[in-house]
Amino acid sequence: MDRRSFLKQSGAAAALAGLAACSGPTKDNQAAIHEELTTDGPMLQNYPGIGVLGYGCMRWPMIKDSEGKDVIDQEAVNSLVDEALAHGVNYFDTSPVYLRGDSERATAEALNRHPRESWLLATKLSNFSDSSYANSVRMYRRSLEIFKTDHIDYYLLHAIGSAEDFKRRFEDTGIMDFLVKERESGHIRNLGFSIHSHKEGFDSMMELHPKYHWDFVQIQMNYIDWTHAGGRNTNADHMYEQLAARDIPVVIMEPLRGGALASLTNSQTERLKAIEPDRSVASWAFRFVGSFPKVLTALSGMTYRDHLVDNLKTFCNFKPLKEEEFALLEEIADEQSRFPLVGCTGCEYCMPCPYGINIPGVFRFYDKSVIEGSFVKGPEQEHYARARKRYLLEYDKAVESVRQADHCIACGQCAPHCPQHIRIPRELKRIDDYIESIRQETL
Repeated sequence: MDRRSFLKQSGAAAALAGLAACSGPTKDNQAAIHEELTTDGPMLQNYPGIGVLGYGCMRWPMIKDSEGKDVIDQEAVNSLVDEALAHGVNYFDTSPVYLRGDSERATAEALNRHPRESWLLATKLSNFSDSSYANSVRMYRRSLEIFKTDHIDYYLLHAIGSAEDFKRRFEDTGIMDFLVKERESGHIRNLGFSIHSHKEGFDSMMELHPKYHWDFVQIQMNYIDWTHAGGRNTNADHMYEQLAARDIPVVIMEPLRGGALASLTNSQTERLKAIEPDRSVASWAFRFVGSFPKVLTALSGMTYRDHLVDNLKTFCNFKPLKEEEFALLEEIADEQSRFPLVGCTGCEYCMPCPYGINIPGVFRFYDKSVIEGSFVKGPEQEHYARARKRYLLEYDKAVESVRQADHCIACGQCAPHCPQHIRIPRELKRIDDYIESIRQETL
């Protein structure tokens, strides 16, 4: 099936997908929440009982504690969870390693204030550092304890990197046999995996479907990664088609590509605003993933209420993309793919850096300057001196000097942990060379 026919069929099917009312568990404060935010219609559901907008719990809001340390703002988390549940968001995705291991606790504290049947728990076997059978079982049981539950609705083998990675972490250790038995007993309702891999790695996991009967798969999918994944990552169009052909529900991660698709160039923004002047740039990325009928849920790390409200406006009374809108996003993706971007999604798997470098912060600043056109091009550009001074000041503001790219010694400890397969030391050096040339006026 060619791209045009495939997208057209997917969009049409999504338009006919089932819808469910934007309602959640009965609580005393639900009426007040509905008064604050009224949506135009029901939450999109492609699969009965599961809102297509899902909550990614890797980026909960933070505050400073009495010692000045960053900690999760539990009160804010509780409020966000309450509002999300009240409007049909009921899939919550976390992991034992998110937020230095504190995401599960904070998420559980917020969710356990609501009836267990009102929310769906997705968490992971994140056995990267110790994949032994004993540690894997301990991690699994710990998740059950934290959430005070006898079952996990969606359990994921976390971030498969290749066929060899799967074999080493899950098959050779015997943990797959254990997890399959847990699924048979009902303690795991759905068993699947998340993946960041080249095409051969993904295809090898599909070949294991007859053996393990994957209940769902989590992939990185957005309108850039659809055909421009780059590096060692697999294009999302291939993964989605393979999953759809096997009738395997798809969970979407990085629909905004780490926030990159929430802020486009002025020209790209103007083209989108000309069609939907009252919708955010980010809403287009969510409409893209929501327009595919095999999408179980699309995860969004809604750190602030503004993010949640904007996404609810998108997914309640959902408008699937038209064929010409798909074409426009593909045009923008082609343009974005030609930018010299790092492509970091801010997952922070590379952190902490042993030398204190704020790796995601450096990459975020650089990519943002490229997309917004605020980077320094050279002495020939108009207002060069002003642009140079502003860029260096903004860099110092975005990343404190002791955590900037020039402190990288290329130890390489970060690179194996990057799900985007970014050559982190090389990219840090490239950015540092560029910034140093601005400082020395040798650009």
